[in-house]
Amino acid sequence: MKESTTTRFKEGLAVRKNVLGVDYVDTAFQNAEGDPISIELQEMVTEFGWGVVWTRPGLPLKIRSMLNLAMLTALNRPHEFETHLKGAINNGVTKDEIKEILFQSAVYCGWPAAIDSFRIAKRIFAETNIPT
Repeated sequence: MKESTTTRFKEGLAVRKNVLGVDYVDTAFQNAEGDPISIELQEMVTEFGWGVVWTRPGLPLKIRSMLNLAMLTALNRPHEFETHLKGAINNGVTKDEIKEILFQSAVYCGWPAAIDSFRIAKRIFAETNIPT
């Protein structure tokens, strides 16, 4: 990981690691090493996505995670949904809340997209012990 000195990058890195886990973030940067485009992407995601948006005071992390689950379902982005589902669990989103987010998404985004997210959620629920 390139040493960035911006405050936004440092704050974003801290939040990103807190939500997604140190191993996940470190692996993302390690996988980008040696590829200038990939490393720049990781730095931008960290600085702007996490350092500018996720650190804003307007919404707690739990609500931001809930919004991400709905949006990623709407966009039908299963890889990012799985990543952010684990982050949502880290941020205290319960199994029942996830279920309701996906039902709400189904009505407004389409059943096929929600069904894919439910499949992922079922697998992650089986792998983790989260409260209902």
